[in-house]
Amino acid sequence: MLYRDVAEGIHRLEIAHTNQYLVETGDQLIVIDAGLPASWPHLLLAVHDLGYTPDQVEGILLTHGHFDHVGTAARAHREWGTPVFVHPGDRDLAAHPYSYQPQTNRFGFVLAHPGGLAPLGRMLLAGAATVDGIEDTVPLESRAEVPGSPWIIETPGHTDGHVALHFADRDAVVVGDALVTFDPYTGGIGPRVVAPAATSDMETAIASLGRLEDTEARHVLPGHGPAWSWGVRGAVAQARRAAGAA
Repeated sequence: MLYRDVAEGIHRLEIAHTNQYLVETGDQLIVIDAGLPASWPHLLLAVHDLGYTPDQVEGILLTHGHFDHVGTAARAHREWGTPVFVHPGDRDLAAHPYSYQPQTNRFGFVLAHPGGLAPLGRMLLAGAATVDGIEDTVPLESRAEVPGSPWIIETPGHTDGHVALHFADRDAVVVGDALVTFDPYTGGIGPRVVAPAATSDMETAIASLGRLEDTEARHVLPGHGPAWSWGVRGAVAQARRAAGAA
């Protein structure tokens, strides 16, 4: 489903509890995160519904290299010629999106948290187990060299090279999985850090929340769950409470 204007000129595409963002930059688009494989026809439709063509997608920016954020990247690069940007810390992960080591065994965690069974099942049906990695990537480091020129905020913890992207002129920050409003591993609703079954280092992830606060953005756009438009400080405060780190 496409949710238009979750912030000025930023639109949220959600398939199987996983978000992609389409950001209008004048006569072009950028796509943030590549979702799951089943999102491909929906992404095509969204691009056209917004009045653009694939030739006008000037880049795919990955907040991190997990399988559910890389799902259509290789196909878009192959069929559209779209460059794919990822932080150097997640370059290898984007190429091998199942290679990460979470803090907690994911299978045991899911069995202990049955609220995650249904959302993870939907993600599996959307191709979560069949994602192709992307090796031909561009470093997501220099704001001046990235389409749309967002401020790049390093937010490690969920993965080593996780980043958030701050569009100050839209009063919005795309936070990937540094902070979500729905955790597919537990079914938990409201701002929170993703469960340790999918996070590399919870302590580091919680510490990175402070970097999101520094943006003072009104709109918080997560990798999973609906947009939050009541200020990043409130979202971070709730995430810390949910993690027991307030």
